[in-house]
Amino acid sequence: MRQKLFTIPCIFLLAITLMLGSCAKDGPAGAQGPAGPAGPQGPAGGAGTNGAPGTPGAPGAPGSANVIYSAWLNVSFTPLYTDSSAWIGVINAPRLVDSILNRGIMKVYLNAGSDSTGRQFIIPLPNYDPFVAQAIINPYFSFQEIDLVATDNVSSFKIGNYNHYQYRYVLVPGGVNTGRLANPIDWNDYKQVKEYLGLKD
Repeated sequence: MRQKLFTIPCIFLLAITLMLGSCAKDGPAGAQGPAGPAGPQGPAGGAGTNGAPGTPGAPGAPGSANVIYSAWLNVSFTPLYTDSSAWIGVINAPRLVDSILNRGIMKVYLNAGSDSTGRQFIIPLPNYDPFVAQAIINPYFSFQEIDLVATDNVSSFKIGNYNHYQYRYVLVPGGVNTGRLANPIDWNDYKQVKEYLGLKD
């Protein structure tokens, strides 16, 4: 009986030893489990610093950029009829095209003075006062050409170093907004036209 009782604790001790030995030994790695759910979004980061200011762009073109104007031109008149009752002078205007003829503004000016400093005397055409410009002068506009018809010979001429009786034309395409100023341009007032377009005499 005593031997039997002694044997039972020995068996129990042996079982515990075997269990502990099997737990201490590493077994093969198991399969990887599925990915867990995404965690909550983190807080927003702080605002970044402002970048350096860019270089300013070039200034835009003035509103009169599309307006066409000539220099002061010398124009020769020839008799339109054999009795010299009418005279004609022709100005070539290559940029006077259909779009301007149909929708634009066309003006011709006469400098009845000279091109010396302070001696200009500008008259918008048509002119119906022969006492101001020696003749009645009417401009007629056609494709790339301006005809000036007058009651007398009003050709350009030169005295010394200065030109007299010169002509200048101004052509305004129909797409140019000529009323953008507080006071719209009076195209018969050469002083206003000169200031608006920055014309140089």
